[in-house]
Amino acid sequence: MALELYTVGLVVIGIALFGVAVLPRFVSDRAISLPIFFVAFGMLAFGLPIGLPAPDPLEQGTTTEHLAEIGVIVALMGVGLKIDRVPGLREWASTWRLLAITMPLSITGAALLGRWLGFVVPTAILLGACIAPTDPVLASEVQVRGPGMGTEAESADEKAGMEDEVRFALTSEAGLNDGLAFPFTNLAIAVALVGLTPGNWIGEWLLVDLGYRIVVGVVVGIVLGALTARLVFATEPDTPVAESVQGLEAIAGTLAVYGATELVGGYGFIAVFVAALMVRHYERSHDYNRSLHEVSEFAEQVMMALIMLFFGGAIVGGLLEPLTLEAVVAVVAIVFLVRPLAGLIGFLGFDRDPAERATIAFFGVRGIGSFYYLAYALNHAAFPDADRLWALVGAVVLVSIVVHGITATPAVRWLEARVEART
Repeated sequence: MALELYTVGLVVIGIALFGVAVLPRFVSDRAISLPIFFVAFGMLAFGLPIGLPAPDPLEQGTTTEHLAEIGVIVALMGVGLKIDRVPGLREWASTWRLLAITMPLSITGAALLGRWLGFVVPTAILLGACIAPTDPVLASEVQVRGPGMGTEAESADEKAGMEDEVRFALTSEAGLNDGLAFPFTNLAIAVALVGLTPGNWIGEWLLVDLGYRIVVGVVVGIVLGALTARLVFATEPDTPVAESVQGLEAIAGTLAVYGATELVGGYGFIAVFVAALMVRHYERSHDYNRSLHEVSEFAEQVMMALIMLFFGGAIVGGLLEPLTLEAVVAVVAIVFLVRPLAGLIGFLGFDRDPAERATIAFFGVRGIGSFYYLAYALNHAAFPDADRLWALVGAVVLVSIVVHGITATPAVRWLEARVEART
């Protein structure tokens, strides 16, 4: 029986990977995104009477955490390798607004909804932290293209650091807020462990979680990113074996930087993204950037397919059953009110087309990062109503995948048409 399950599992995973290779040929220019297909396939595969046990993130918390963790760090490297705009206060103004204003407002709004649903304070804070990250994988339709991707005009713009503001803002936000959601997750854990009294946790939280770990993540990312870049561009692959593995440094660097940062107590998510930026800007015009990006993108799509496959399986296994009518209202509010309103507030006074600001505000895609933070927190502390919390977060991600996946391509085309009309 175990051998049969193993064999059936191989077939299911093989079909999913086949979809990673083939589906982009048919849906890349359509109003639908790849994650929708893989969630649907997961629901079909685990719903059929073929003996596959449905995944349960509550019972398989450690596996869920590590699978989502790998998915996020691989995606963060890919996001960093896409961005050609040099970091700076003015150049990244839209990013800083999303991180400093929109993200805290989103966390607060979701936490208040959690309290309205009856969650205790630690669980409500955790809900806010979980829905904070903009997913770097599922938002690919509204992100900047990688080196050498797209049309010649788009590539030329990217080389000049002139990516469309909507794409740039959402890409850079996805790269950084996956790491910056960690302090708020740790805040939820601290409150769950030692209580609401600020004296029990505020000192360590401010100094360690909000200070030390962020600084270490940035510093290690810069140092190891610069070292990785030197190693990557020191020589050219000039043998058949070297050419066959070119670009693999992207995955190697991802794992090494993340692991090293975590060992010294920093936020690995931040370090991976910063390291990717360092590699991208070391030799911005080098052709090898495309190889790094392609390998990273391949790994990213594989992880996305597997995680969405298991997510679909968890849905048919009853993940969403604890949802109540009030919880459904909260899900709709998080996707259609909390993030969009927080985004619009974050861009008050920002000198951009109102349509661009509205698009950035709307496309706060939730996904794999939310799964990671929720699994991580539940593995480190006991939170009441964990099943309801998983149902709520799962529903937010599902709605986000469908709504944002269907609207991303039309929205981008509409904005491009507006730009062409103005010029």
